[in-house]
Amino acid sequence: MFKPTGSWVAMPTPFKSDDTIDYNGFEILIERQIKYGTSQLFVLGSCGETSLLTIEEKKAIVKEVIKMTKGRIPVFFNASSNTTESSVEFAKYIEGEGGDGVIFTVPPYVLIPQGAAYDHLDTCMGSINIPCGIYNNPSRIGVLVEASTIARLSEKHPNFVVDKEAMPHVKQLVQVKRLCGDKINILCCDYPNYSIVIPTLAIGGNGTANIGGNIIPEEVALFSRPWDSVKTMETCRETYFKYFPLLESLYQLSNPIVIKAALKILGLPGGHLRKPYSDFVGPKFDELKKLMGELGVLEKYGNGK
Repeated sequence: MFKPTGSWVAMPTPFKSDDTIDYNGFEILIERQIKYGTSQLFVLGSCGETSLLTIEEKKAIVKEVIKMTKGRIPVFFNASSNTTESSVEFAKYIEGEGGDGVIFTVPPYVLIPQGAAYDHLDTCMGSINIPCGIYNNPSRIGVLVEASTIARLSEKHPNFVVDKEAMPHVKQLVQVKRLCGDKINILCCDYPNYSIVIPTLAIGGNGTANIGGNIIPEEVALFSRPWDSVKTMETCRETYFKYFPLLESLYQLSNPIVIKAALKILGLPGGHLRKPYSDFVGPKFDELKKLMGELGVLEKYGNGK
């Protein structure tokens, strides 16, 4: 049962100027991730503007991305929806198409209690046989999946292999590790306001589920490796500290607004946003470009490299 580890990059959805999906752009971005050592990809997450896609578009993305990646780099797809039934239906579709794994969340906005969160995730995980995990992001979803709930799910479902954490409390990471051990891999988001990359790896976590890898893939792969030696730890700390200002800048507005601006700066596809998002322009855009220049990102990755 495959478990994500290292750098797990959350991909944006490239759109053409007419708002249709740019599959050639998808292929360019995917090839770049393979080139620079990304371990696996996450598609149709918040960075992929998933809430702005129709179900037909999501199914088409699953089908096309699997064609581009099968046997080359593992890809997990977000199977979450507003109801348990629709989440199950989409997860089964992904499994049927040959997806490597799926991620579930608690449905957003409805603010269900912990018992209902368990029931929802229990039903979703039990509906498929491929690897699956949860995305625990209370700032977007409105509900924290508690460590005790995660532990109950890991006891029951052997295909529950990864916990993608995006929250500010290190206690959550410690409790998940204590209760679940090596049953599931813990990967944290690179959201700088939380700054949990170093704590995640320090407690025996397995990497990062990141957006920064869209811009600096090789560097994120370096600081996302599990700590198996002092040298790995030192490299992680040095690399993460150096690029922290860029990671912080990429999250100054809701994901993926700044990520798509940075892709434009590098000359890569994927810079067009769907409404109601608006483009990242003006002095802040100029500051981002200057920072990317100062850190050597433009020299290394500019012109679509």
